[in-house]
Amino acid sequence: MTTVQLILNIPDSLAQAAQQAGLLKPEAIEHLLREAVRHQDIDAFFAAAGQLAAADIPSMSLEEIQAEVNAVRAARKADRRP
Repeated sequence: MTTVQLILNIPDSLAQAAQQAGLLKPEAIEHLLREAVRHQDIDAFFAAAGQLAAADIPSMSLEEIQAEVNAVRAARKADRRP
């Protein structure tokens, strides 16, 4: 675990409201940070999905997908051989 010390310059009213709501406790800050990271990950996922959709890549058939899966499995199996 890493220890991080935060110093915030926020309006008094916000500091008081956050304190009263228990949001300045380490557990609450950890929760807020985890949620922020999760939201960023979701935003990045949807941005990538949008870019993929915009790329207009033709869909693969089930047979093509299975051929790709089989090729990856064969390569991994070959890599494990002594």
